[in-house]
Amino acid sequence: MRALMLAAVLASLLPTAQAQETLRDRIKARIEQRRADKGAPASASLQELQVQGRKVLVHVPSGYAADRPAPLVLAFHGGGGHAEYMADDEKYGLQKKADEAGFVVAFPNGYSKLPGGKFATWNAGGCCGDARDKNIDDVGFARAVVTALQARYRIDAARVFATGMSNGGMLSHRLACEAADVFRAVASVAGTDATANCTPGRPVSVLHIHARDDDHVLFNGGAGPGAFRDETKVMAFTSVPETVSRWVRRDQCTAPAQRTLDLPDAYCEAYGGCAGGVSVQLCVTDTGGHSWPGAASVRRGKAAASQALDANDVIWRFFEQAAR
Repeated sequence: MRALMLAAVLASLLPTAQAQETLRDRIKARIEQRRADKGAPASASLQELQVQGRKVLVHVPSGYAADRPAPLVLAFHGGGGHAEYMADDEKYGLQKKADEAGFVVAFPNGYSKLPGGKFATWNAGGCCGDARDKNIDDVGFARAVVTALQARYRIDAARVFATGMSNGGMLSHRLACEAADVFRAVASVAGTDATANCTPGRPVSVLHIHARDDDHVLFNGGAGPGAFRDETKVMAFTSVPETVSRWVRRDQCTAPAQRTLDLPDAYCEAYGGCAGGVSVQLCVTDTGGHSWPGAASVRRGKAAASQALDANDVIWRFFEQAAR
């Protein structure tokens, strides 16, 4: 009798035990999946290369053909970011744009002491972080990335471009100064010129995009409250007007700015009569803060990106014109 009662109790507990075991299995599987996701590229369409010991994620457009040279765009993440973040199409949309326009896009990782390359920075001259403080040769690294990609894919050397966000945009400005023989044109978003000396080897087309209410890299100069908490890791940022004026002088542009886009919340203007037929352009949004215009999402707690214009469309149109 006692045996029968014990069997009945065990039978009643079995479903509960099985449910607990199933729940534990689910939690364990979820944890393992999250760990795997953290170590995986941002997209299955990304290929990973190692250049000078650093990660470079590469997206080859769906229409790529090895018998036809393709344009190449290097996209540099912001300070404190990493390659996977810049490759996230919800935040930047560059993989989608690459498929639409047919260019190879590469997402290099900045200098970082951490495993996986997180919280990385670029040495753009006066900014930023450990990359600047250790005088990391990011111009040499960018050159090496282009060389590595040319060895692996059919790249049109006359259509190699650079773009970047914030600290990555600052690096793009520096590449225009020191690697104009490699990059036909550059486009910076929310990252002003941080160089102390700039003598391009040839005239180079430069596009700058910035929001008036940027709280990191202030439109009229200086570091805003949204910049790195440690002020020694940044700089008194050059203003947007001064950044554009520098390029107008460097490229010897003689024609005054002409509006090429005029919307309620954004405008673009271009300077003509520049040496070598290049162009200096500026696009300004009223809102959007420190973000990539047209982006679907931004970091938690940040102002929504401006939708007045799409940075990817503006940048690619600028690159196409520069390559003619």
